[in-house]
Amino acid sequence: MASAPQPQLPLFYNDLAPLNSRDHASWRARSVDKAPWVAGQHAVPITTDEFALALRDFPIVFSGGDQPVPLALMGLNEGVNVFFDDEGQMTTPAYVPAYIRRFPFLLARLNPNSEDMSLCFDPTSDIVGEGEEGNPLFEGDQPSEHTKGLLQFCQNFEEAGARTQSFMEELKKADLLMDGELAIQRADEPDKPYVYRGFKMINQDKLRELRGDQLRTWNQNGMLPLIYAHLFSLDLMRVIFAKQTEQGKGPAASSGNAALENVEASA
Repeated sequence: MASAPQPQLPLFYNDLAPLNSRDHASWRARSVDKAPWVAGQHAVPITTDEFALALRDFPIVFSGGDQPVPLALMGLNEGVNVFFDDEGQMTTPAYVPAYIRRFPFLLARLNPNSEDMSLCFDPTSDIVGEGEEGNPLFEGDQPSEHTKGLLQFCQNFEEAGARTQSFMEELKKADLLMDGELAIQRADEPDKPYVYRGFKMINQDKLRELRGDQLRTWNQNGMLPLIYAHLFSLDLMRVIFAKQTEQGKGPAASSGNAALENVEASA
């Protein structure tokens, strides 16, 4: 079975293969009530389309590196997820980012010299395979309605990703991103703050210094509300910290450093 070119696999994916009627005519996609691929993952990429929903549950920050992406924090320490248990069962009701729901499918370019994208999947996932259970992926040599729905979902995700990239480019152009740092004190340890770094956030001082015409443009094109959604969501860091403590996953067992630089969202 041919695999797609994959110089660097995105988060969650162990392998990629193009979906086709020749190799997968009898394959099905099974429904699941658990997401083991997200267990222990503390930061998940999100698109700007999701900010309004995500800010109700997660702090929204930006990854480090030269190509930062928005991240929903499901925990403040690596290996800690306060919304999913170790088996991938959701334990706390919350919005589930599209990046999680997309797995094991995604759109990828099979030919790096072409702009055409094909529906691919992770063949190591047990969600897709042969058997009697699940929705058929093909009807004869044609994609089933289920597969058409998967393709549409992935196309919508790519379009949202393009809008997110434009948003990030505008932030970088305006030099609004800065290294983030947050110190949280526990009531029983007032002299021992836990300091979290390794992420980027909006520099509010520079935001206040922006020209009025720039702010009007961003308000009209919807960018300014996204910036404030990010800033408002940062208050939830202390909520996530408290959830970690309640679940016995507090920083005492971790490094106290939210190392987010290595999260990759690209497909």
